[in-house]
Amino acid sequence: MINPPLWKASVPATKAEAQDIAAAFELGTEPQAILINEEPFEDAAMVEALYVAMPDGELLTKLAGREVHVALLPDVDWIKLSQEGLPPVRAGRFFVYGAHDAGTVPHGVIPIKIEAGLAFGTGHHETTALCLRVLSDLAKRRRFDNVLDLGCGTGLLAIGAAKLWRQSILASDIDIVAVEVTRENARANGVAPLIRAFTADGLTHPALATQAPYDLIIANILAGPLTKLAPDIVRSLAPGGVLILSGLLKWQENLVASFYRPHGLHLRNALREGLWTALTLEKP
Repeated sequence: MINPPLWKASVPATKAEAQDIAAAFELGTEPQAILINEEPFEDAAMVEALYVAMPDGELLTKLAGREVHVALLPDVDWIKLSQEGLPPVRAGRFFVYGAHDAGTVPHGVIPIKIEAGLAFGTGHHETTALCLRVLSDLAKRRRFDNVLDLGCGTGLLAIGAAKLWRQSILASDIDIVAVEVTRENARANGVAPLIRAFTADGLTHPALATQAPYDLIIANILAGPLTKLAPDIVRSLAPGGVLILSGLLKWQENLVASFYRPHGLHLRNALREGLWTALTLEKP
C-alpha cells in the first residue's frame, strides 16, 4: 500500500504547555498521531502533529495560542517510524507491546501485540490505557457475553475483551483502514475467530443493530461523537449493561455524562490519568 503524504504541524512550548497543546490538537483537529519531544535538561518541548491532509494553520495557531508551523513531509511512514521506538505499556492485567519488545513480555500478564500503523490505539495514549484498566477491573466482578468496541481503531480494546472473556466481540470503526488493522491485529494475537470487525458510522450498520442489545459497549472516541450518539448507544445497551466512555478530557466529564443521565444511566466510576478520563456507566 502506498503511504499517503503527511503534513506535520509543529510548535515549541514548555513541558507543561506541551501537554495542553497536544490535547487541544487531538480534540480539535483529529490528527493521525501526536508527538511531544522534550529537552532532557531544559523546560522546553516540541509538539508535533501529523495529518493526512493539510491542516488549518490558523485554527492550530488559535488552539496553541502561538504560531504553528505546517509543512509537507517526505514520503516516509512517519507514524510507523514514530511508534516503533515506543516502550511497552502495562495497563491493568494487560501488557501491550510491539515486535521489538517480544522478548520482554513478563509472566502473569495478558499480552497484546500491536504493531505501529495508521490506526489509533497502541496503548500509549492515556485514554486507551485507561480503558484497558477499566476492562481489567470489570473482569474481576462479572463476565460479559455480548461486547461491542465502537470506534475500534487498531482493535486493541476488542482484543483485550476477547482475551478476557474468550467470547465473540464486535468491533466497528468509521475508517476502513482501522477495520483492516483490527483484523490483522486480531490474527496476530490469536483471536481472529472471536472478533468480527465492520466499517460503520454509528450503530445503524445491520450487523451491529442485529447483535444489540449489548451487555458491554466500549466507546473510546471523542466527546462530540459520544454526545451525538448517546441515544443510539443507550438503546443498544441491555438492561444491567455497562458502558465505557473515553477519549474525554477531564473538563468534559460532566458534559458527556449529562447526555446519558436523562436516559437513566448511572455513573459508576471515573478513572483519570493526566488530562484524560474514562467513565464507566451502568444501565438499570
